[in-house]
Amino acid sequence: MARRIFISYQHDDQMKAKGFNLLRWNKNVDFEFVGRHLLDPVNSKNEDYISQRIKEQLTGTSVTVVLLGQKAADSKWVQWEIEQSVAKKNGILAIKISDNVPTPSKESPVGKALYDAGAEIIGWDVGKFESAIERAFKAAGRAEVVASMGSGTGCGR
Repeated sequence: MARRIFISYQHDDQMKAKGFNLLRWNKNVDFEFVGRHLLDPVNSKNEDYISQRIKEQLTGTSVTVVLLGQKAADSKWVQWEIEQSVAKKNGILAIKISDNVPTPSKESPVGKALYDAGAEIIGWDVGKFESAIERAFKAAGRAEVVASMGSGTGCGR
């Protein structure tokens, strides 16, 4: 079943995000999804307008895929997108875009949001994306429970 996913990424990783989105058209990849995103920058510095555009793209999605690059852990927008996704009960999956990207620490804004959401963090292995997205979808209700218990230890499950 094709999931509707929101793609969250830090601006420096725009080309990798576009590549991820193109996977759905690759006949050599068994991976089916409908992508929602802001892959082209919003032509505004107005944060309220940007927030509204993100919320529009989140509408109708069930999983948020967070692409983790070198600067993503400190991105206030990626953190906000994770928080908005959890609030709408999306499953959360984080994908490191390369082997040299460290797992975000719990002290970083994005790391904290991922840990609080109980998100799984995986490496860039296209063959594992679809099953990981399904696990995130099935775990979507867990984020609220984990946050209410204050454990914040769900990352990697």
